[in-house]
Amino acid sequence: MSEMGHFKFSNKVLAIPLLAMIIIWAVYWLELALGVNFNEMGVMPRTLSGLKGVILSPFIHGSLEHLYNNTIPLGILLTALWYFYKDAAWKIVLYGILISGLLTWLIGRTSYHIGASGLIYVLASFIFFKGIFSSYYRLIALSLIVVFIYGSLLWYIFPVKEGISWEGHLAGFLTGLLLASVVKATIPKPKKYEWEKEDFKEEDDLFLKHFDEKGNFRELPTIEEVSEDDSFKVNYIYRSTDQKNEKE
Repeated sequence: MSEMGHFKFSNKVLAIPLLAMIIIWAVYWLELALGVNFNEMGVMPRTLSGLKGVILSPFIHGSLEHLYNNTIPLGILLTALWYFYKDAAWKIVLYGILISGLLTWLIGRTSYHIGASGLIYVLASFIFFKGIFSSYYRLIALSLIVVFIYGSLLWYIFPVKEGISWEGHLAGFLTGLLLASVVKATIPKPKKYEWEKEDFKEEDDLFLKHFDEKGNFRELPTIEEVSEDDSFKVNYIYRSTDQKNEKE
């Protein structure tokens, strides 16, 4: 697949991230409207009832600040995922939620773990490592952009701040790395120039014909050096000035 055919904008690139942001905001608004707290539907490590949070926790947030901090990164990273890795995007999101949620359930502290930050770490980790593994210049550039914008997220996979689920962040980071290693994604084939092709022969290249085998420029023959056998004809096509144009 060519680069232009692969990196092609579609409605999903904007619609799916927008839908995800609407859902998490709608869940928070529903909590306020009903006067309830959905925190107990988050991941509670190593309990049977806490397994429901593996699926539900990305949609639940503890405060407006928590929700706001997750909204913009989630939208940006989902947009990048659907634009650059559209054939594997659904797999990354679904497997990312499941695997990171289960890891959090296994390694987390005895507390409710909620929020979309686990998925955000999955996306950031996947996009970074997949770009590096692909060795494709546009995807490597995307990886560097992710590092530039979200590089500080790396600190929060460690217990550096109270009140955050560093276990969920670590689970998301490791899940993204795993998915980048095992999930196949279509990478466009870069354009190959003639000299890069396997069947390329230097003697067929018009430019290289001007150089000898040592790389020295070949001098073009002068007029005196051109023999009669090397002569060529030039046909001139002209119109007589006596002829009148049919149309002015």
